[in-house]
Amino acid sequence: MKFEEKALKAIVESLSETIAAARGEVPADIRFENCRIVNVFSGEIQDGDIVVAGGRIVGFGPLPAKDVRDMKGLYAAPGLIDAHVHIESSMTCPSQFAAAVLPHGTTTVVADPHEIANVMGTAGIAYMLDTSADLPANVLFTLSSCVPATSMETSGAVIGPAEIAEWISNDRIPALAEMMNFPGVLFRDPEVLQKIAVATAAGKPIDGHSPGLSGADLTAYLAAGIRSDHECVSLTEAREKLRQGMFIMVREGSGAKNARTLMPLVGSDTWHRMMWCTDDRNPHDLVQEGSIDVLLRMAVSMGIDPVTAIRMGTLVPATYFGLHHLGAIAPGRQADLVFFRDLESFDAEEVYWKGKRVAAGGVLDASVTFAEPNVPPSTMHIEAEQLDFRLQATGSRIRVIEIVPDQIVTRAGIDDACVQEGLFVSDVRRDLLKLAVIERHGRSGTKAVAFVRGFGLRSGALASSVAHDSHNVIVVGTSDADMQVAVVAVRDMGGGIVVVNEGRILERLALPIAGLLSTLPVTEIAERLHRLVQAAHSLGCPLKDPFMTLSFLALPVIPVLKLTDMGLVDVGRFDIVPLVFQENEEVL
Repeated sequence: MKFEEKALKAIVESLSETIAAARGEVPADIRFENCRIVNVFSGEIQDGDIVVAGGRIVGFGPLPAKDVRDMKGLYAAPGLIDAHVHIESSMTCPSQFAAAVLPHGTTTVVADPHEIANVMGTAGIAYMLDTSADLPANVLFTLSSCVPATSMETSGAVIGPAEIAEWISNDRIPALAEMMNFPGVLFRDPEVLQKIAVATAAGKPIDGHSPGLSGADLTAYLAAGIRSDHECVSLTEAREKLRQGMFIMVREGSGAKNARTLMPLVGSDTWHRMMWCTDDRNPHDLVQEGSIDVLLRMAVSMGIDPVTAIRMGTLVPATYFGLHHLGAIAPGRQADLVFFRDLESFDAEEVYWKGKRVAAGGVLDASVTFAEPNVPPSTMHIEAEQLDFRLQATGSRIRVIEIVPDQIVTRAGIDDACVQEGLFVSDVRRDLLKLAVIERHGRSGTKAVAFVRGFGLRSGALASSVAHDSHNVIVVGTSDADMQVAVVAVRDMGGGIVVVNEGRILERLALPIAGLLSTLPVTEIAERLHRLVQAAHSLGCPLKDPFMTLSFLALPVIPVLKLTDMGLVDVGRFDIVPLVFQENEEVL
């Protein structure tokens, strides 16, 4: 009780100082002169000054201030908000992620720690919260709702209704994360409904994930209280969901790019129900393109009013998530500001968080430093028997996962097996390569081996501990020996990505944080990934991003045929199927 009284007293004192500064009775901390202020409430651009005290905006006139800065006619907009992103996609820790997005004007991210939660459970969520708590950015996390994504894989943890109830009231958790298990909603799975009920009782919005859902099923999904969706891939789908009350998150990520398709839906009657998100941005795209500023540029180039584009990246997500201290340049709001030279290129000249400059000229401010993040204990638990990739030949025809270039969906093929000495083996001439998923959480010790077409390797192996969603180790190769070397290298790094040829490691990237994240800057990670891709290409792989393709081959909620540590999954049947194809079976 004494702590509460002390905290209340501090708030009262801060309010008193803010009001005094707003009335000009005491000097404010800083006044930004000669700004062109983007008013996200009225839609106007107003000339004036912005006055800041105690990290908050207190006025707009020539109030006294300790520091006065002439902004020389720059546009002043609220700090940008990414409404849905997985930090793990950048392969770097929260501090380095913030260092990458702040120079682009993104001062707030609402991240779903779904990937690390599948490895470490609530300990992973705690890690992300703790390591981002003192950053000069607003790093918020929705509470992962689907850990694991399915029962046909072994994840590192399970997050059930009890864990949701324990964490949902956290001040930095504004919502329940994307409810990917929409079949569980529609068929009234008790555990799924309990998670929704906990979030509803806590007054937190529930993010959706319902690709292609329509008609009565969509209505039923929304009736459960789902409020948003970032998975729309067509204008028709987005319009139907918008009409039924959903907030539409327009996504432009590295893996899924939907913004150009959905942009025509943005209008004077719809923008207030639409917002921008990246979902996933790989290191290369973060370095070369940026964050939410990418969507602003795209929107304006397609004829959308710049102020509307800014509203969708500030006011709308702040309103949706109940972040009423963010998202606008207004009295009492946090002084998160981004100054642009123009409203076409949206190149951030200066970026401020709580009135303190954090970036300028596209680089992090020299005054901003981060403590070295701690690395949790290794999550790699692979035993010797899991490194035996031999397959006894028990038939002549086998199922084959067929890659669709530049897509995360696959096709299901049937082909003649290559048999040597009673074993199924890879056939490089037909691009028929062994694929294996090895459970690495120490929970089951399972392993599954199958075949894939599309990697085009003439020799060698590729392996990674990034394998959605349970993030077991996945490896593809032309020989068992190279596959073994690759998996051992990933294990010994504590997780990561590796390219091996003839027993020799060509390139590697260590990801010691849950086998997903590095402590390196995004620029260095991007360079190492580039070298990994080049090494894969040198072995004959034609894929633009072979490691992204590899990572999604273990995701059993994306059609058509995938491989988990439990076996081949026919996503359409939502069941595990045998590798050997019987002639009396139906083709998928």
